[in-house]
Amino acid sequence: MRSKHENEVPKVLVDKEGFRGMTAQYALTRDDGCPNYATRLMTFQPGGHTSLHAHREEHEFYFLEGTPVFVDHQGRETELAPGDFLYVEPDEPHQIKNGGETVMRMICTIPILPGGDGKCTVGAAGPQCQAKGACSN
Repeated sequence: MRSKHENEVPKVLVDKEGFRGMTAQYALTRDDGCPNYATRLMTFQPGGHTSLHAHREEHEFYFLEGTPVFVDHQGRETELAPGDFLYVEPDEPHQIKNGGETVMRMICTIPILPGGDGKCTVGAAGPQCQAKGACSN
């Protein structure tokens, strides 16, 4: 059994191209002995967002606070709310945005695929790190 409080997990600025105003806390990853699944806590400042991207991992999101917006590959925006769950299929292009004036937080889970560590996702060209130095592979 492993237990952590979110205050024990460092916040890492996600500075990959196309990302803005976002930090990630890699709560449970391969580094913690999790062989199959990772849990991450993501925080978006007002106006913060990911890039429109895709990778081999599916995503499960749970929105804790703020005004989350999901953007699909055609640019269609779907506003969500705290308490909503969202499933994104493997290789499905997606973007997450904070559409509000306050901080938006969500839990993001992904499977740890071969070549992955739970911090980075695995794209067609190999591991894709969201933050410099975040990946252990």
